[in-house]
Amino acid sequence: MTGMNDVTPHPQRLYLCQLSTTTLPLAAGQTLQMSSGCYLVQMSDGTNVLIDSGLPADYTAPAGVPAAENEKDVLTHLRELGLRPEDIDLLICTHFDVDHAGYHDAFRNAELIVQRTHYERAKSGDPRYAAARAHWDHPALQYRLLDGDTELLPGLTVIETSGHAPGHQSVLVRLSQSGNVLLAVDAVVMQRLFTPERSAWPTDDNETQLRASTRKLLDIIEQEQVVLTVCGHDGGQWQTLKKAPESYE
Repeated sequence: MTGMNDVTPHPQRLYLCQLSTTTLPLAAGQTLQMSSGCYLVQMSDGTNVLIDSGLPADYTAPAGVPAAENEKDVLTHLRELGLRPEDIDLLICTHFDVDHAGYHDAFRNAELIVQRTHYERAKSGDPRYAAARAHWDHPALQYRLLDGDTELLPGLTVIETSGHAPGHQSVLVRLSQSGNVLLAVDAVVMQRLFTPERSAWPTDDNETQLRASTRKLLDIIEQEQVVLTVCGHDGGQWQTLKKAPESYE
């Protein structure tokens, strides 16, 4: 019999950690505001779950790409929240693009969570993931490979959303006060792209899968009564969000 004092762990706090902003020039003098981020979920039993880790410290933007602004790396964010890399128990790897996997090797005490299809594609030598390979493929890292949607912890579900990349992952966080929050990450880069018949960007891998994943997430939003969907790089949306050290609870 379960004891009266036994309480099932649940997501207690969600931190949105803004890592940088970038202003991209468009036609006719317009600009596009982009934002980069990672996420921290603290469970009620003290488990710390990090989602992505941002650009590596040694990254240099390609010629012609505007430099990032307002930079604050994941280690600084964690330090300001009173955490060290060794305090992270799980690191959910949404995908291994350089702007998402650049500090993975700092979390050698954590179990890293990735979709099997993505891990195998990256390990095979796909050049897309070479820029951060020294960080996500460090021999000291411990990986758990998933095959599809998985509830990692009570109230914390990883959702397979291929399209932007094979085996990309989004994350659903069920919070008791704020409600259910969907971290779409790069399955939906910008809010305006969150439509079933969207077109792929040059940085996307497969338009058919991208559309299927978009419809899947739209269904989840309805079924799970999601109150907030955070898009991966939407600078305009990020301006409206509660950012670390504030949290959703």
